[in-house]
Amino acid sequence: MTKEVLTHPVLQQMINKGNVPLSLATRGAGLIFVSGLPPVSLETGALIDGGIEEQTRASLNAIKAVLEANGSTMDKILKCTVFAVNAGQFDRVNAVYAEFFPEDPPARTFVTVGSWPWAFDIEIEAVALA
Repeated sequence: MTKEVLTHPVLQQMINKGNVPLSLATRGAGLIFVSGLPPVSLETGALIDGGIEEQTRASLNAIKAVLEANGSTMDKILKCTVFAVNAGQFDRVNAVYAEFFPEDPPARTFVTVGSWPWAFDIEIEAVALA
């Protein structure tokens, strides 16, 4: 079994600028593992400044872009992990999340975290079929 490192042109630039030692996504054993993605603009790679709904939508759109750039789709996601700084935003995050997964949503874990070194409130990672 081998590991393949996957990329997306704009999002990879964001990771490179942040000097973060991680792969945007990897593929192996028929799965794609997308690293936790903050709310980032797919046009500029800059962090999205806005409310939790806008940030959630941006994180999920980033996951969608990575998957599609590498031959997969949102409906192939098996598991997501949501990391948020405020558990009180659970219902607002869920409302946006349901837009992306209206039927048969993937397994999911919601974790409350302290903070990140940059200004955003949510990060989402995913595991999908390749």
